[in-house]
Amino acid sequence: MLARLNLQGKSLLPIVQGGMGVGVSAHRLAGTVARHGAVGTIASVDLRRHHEDLMQQTQRSRVRAEIEQANLVALDREITAALRLADGHGLVSVNVMRAVSQYADYVRQACESGAGAITMGAGLPLDLPELTADYPRVALIPILSDARGILLVIKKWMRKHRLPDAIVIEHPGYAGGHLGAATVQDVHEPKFEFARVLEETFEGFKALGIERERIPLIPAGGINTHAKVKSLFALGASAVQVGTPFAVTEEGDAHPQYKRVLADARPEDIVTFMSVAGLPARAVRTPFVSNYLRREATLQAHAKVQRHCTLWWDCLVQCGLRDGIALAGQFCIDNHLAAALKGDIKHGLFFRGAESLPFGNEIRPVSDLLHYLLEGVLPAQAEAA
Repeated sequence: MLARLNLQGKSLLPIVQGGMGVGVSAHRLAGTVARHGAVGTIASVDLRRHHEDLMQQTQRSRVRAEIEQANLVALDREITAALRLADGHGLVSVNVMRAVSQYADYVRQACESGAGAITMGAGLPLDLPELTADYPRVALIPILSDARGILLVIKKWMRKHRLPDAIVIEHPGYAGGHLGAATVQDVHEPKFEFARVLEETFEGFKALGIERERIPLIPAGGINTHAKVKSLFALGASAVQVGTPFAVTEEGDAHPQYKRVLADARPEDIVTFMSVAGLPARAVRTPFVSNYLRREATLQAHAKVQRHCTLWWDCLVQCGLRDGIALAGQFCIDNHLAAALKGDIKHGLFFRGAESLPFGNEIRPVSDLLHYLLEGVLPAQAEAA
């Protein structure tokens, strides 16, 4: 039996469901995972896509404040619904990308709405302690990829008299979505290997006078078997974070066609390229992605500053398309992620991890996935028993 994960006084199953936007991990998935006693995560960005009334109010709006307010209302609704579904079990977390322009508002809204934790990646969360100072019971969980970044954040936070409640270590060579590497070529750098990051981080803890068990370390990326979970625990991990396998569960918040695209993807269908946020990203090679990659060099060569965001709300702090950044992606990421949420294969951007899924191309319930990751028992074996 794997040891339980302790966060802010709660004893939890040592599985964290990764945050997946736009809208892929909303209240239904996060609430269900939490109800089973693990950590369910709502991805905060552009959740109005799940609320018809909010979309009707803002779809044609050119007023940034209106769109931002609608997304805060949507986030509040999703957290409230997830907590209701969890019914006091597990932990409901909210994932906030540091790279989005509204990240501070999302953090504050998540705390006000009752989230039990904030996970933050896609940038260094150096001001997260200040943003959550009025909510000391909210667990703070940075998402980082190497020991250098981990120890930098810890040292900065120590000056503010706060330590992370846990740290997710995301391997850019295997994770889906935005990746914690500088370039596409860097995603498999040795410095990202879990064994090395765990060892170097524990050495850093010792040098800083931090007890090894004080900050749980949670590897993420490519974890698709019980054997991998056990091997990471043997290296000192306290839990694991899993994304894509949860996205394709029955309770996942995306369209059934979204799940089918992810479940049916072969290794050669999964590509890594530069996102508009200036980070590498991993996704399924859909018609949109194939067409974009054919034109990428030309689009980047002609990148220029736009007069305004195509959606009028500037979702990212830095956007390759809007800001004319030649080395970044040249497309509207929110539009294409929203298309994927609806199952639109032609126009959708379907983020996905690099590894095979635990149940092949089957769509199974959250309970089956948790049971397999924790116990190593496949659903057919469980039914036979």
